[in-house]
Amino acid sequence: MTIKNFTDLTGLKEKNIAELESIGITTIDALANALHDEHRVKEIIKTLSRIGPKTVEKWKSQIFDTKEVTAEGKEIGKNITSESENIKVEEKKKYTPSIKPSLDAETKSAIMKREVIDRRRPNFKRQEWFRYSKLEEVWRRPKGIHSKMKRNLKRRPPVVDIGFRGPTKARGLHSSGFEEIFVCNVTDLEKVVDAKIQAVRISGTVGTKKRIDIQNRAKELGIRILNEVIQV
Repeated sequence: MTIKNFTDLTGLKEKNIAELESIGITTIDALANALHDEHRVKEIIKTLSRIGPKTVEKWKSQIFDTKEVTAEGKEIGKNITSESENIKVEEKKKYTPSIKPSLDAETKSAIMKREVIDRRRPNFKRQEWFRYSKLEEVWRRPKGIHSKMKRNLKRRPPVVDIGFRGPTKARGLHSSGFEEIFVCNVTDLEKVVDAKIQAVRISGTVGTKKRIDIQNRAKELGIRILNEVIQV
């Protein structure tokens, strides 16, 4: 539906048309321009009788969806879409990819093998964790001369053994491949010797103000933060 007259708008009566003229709104274009201004919208709601914010919102959808031309000769619908496109472009610009480590082929292969080993490694649980409610599932080495689990008998839970370990080259590395350096303040960033293979993890007890200082300084030095908090 094309909005040409005031009577095409929902909820608008002849009495309201006269009230619009009293505040200087005589055409649909003038009303469209007024709906872009918050102060003018409040003035319209106060002046028109039995017209509330919900009705004004309906007018906006009716007028702007039909792409009516304003007094300046621009289409309102095109302006709205162009603004939304600009916002999306700005959001894309904000994204910056994380710093990746420079690893040799042997270390990359070791990390991939570690992932495979981790998937097939069993869950090690404490001896007789299922029998006593006071015992937790957390691993404890089985003890006692009569322990069948300790002697690795059949139908017993698996016991931690050296054969379940991952590759030596990938041991202690973060899943991204970085070596983790624990940091509590800005001066601790000096512990990072090589930013290409070392990354920083900020302590959980660090406050917001100090955390922001650490993050800003790390960006200047080109150091990756593994638990970075995005600043709003």
